[in-house]
Amino acid sequence: MAKLRQKNPRAVRQAEEVRGLEHLHMDVAVNFSQGALLSPHLHNVCAEAVDAIYTRQEDVRFWLEQGVDSSVFEALPKASEQAELPRCRQVGDHGKPCVCRYGLSLAWYPCMLKYCHSRDRPTPYKCGIRSCQKSYSFDFYVPQRQLCLWDEDPYPG
Repeated sequence: MAKLRQKNPRAVRQAEEVRGLEHLHMDVAVNFSQGALLSPHLHNVCAEAVDAIYTRQEDVRFWLEQGVDSSVFEALPKASEQAELPRCRQVGDHGKPCVCRYGLSLAWYPCMLKYCHSRDRPTPYKCGIRSCQKSYSFDFYVPQRQLCLWDEDPYPG
């Protein structure tokens, strides 16, 4: 990646491949005070979200296998209990618990090498970087609707 150069860095890029929407259910909370065990960047990146840092159960399993102490993670209501909760955009009372959704879309990112074919060469050769687009939808439990004020417009998925 260090050697990548763009011929026209000011150009508006269009992804060559759309990788679709990935829906992720964030079912475990991360203890901010011990979050540095997961990443040294957590304290800077998540400083304003001390009580609202989430991850997935499958990520927790990975970190536990790497030797991270289980006290870093806090259980949230079980998925079956959360399934009964409404989406936050459907809740009028700002003090009620709900399931919050946050959407993120990466419009363009380099995702793999591009190979070209030529009459002059018998085998394909590297000729650039293929670009992709990817969208994510994160669902997570919040104890109060007021902690999810952005979840007001419908988001696909």
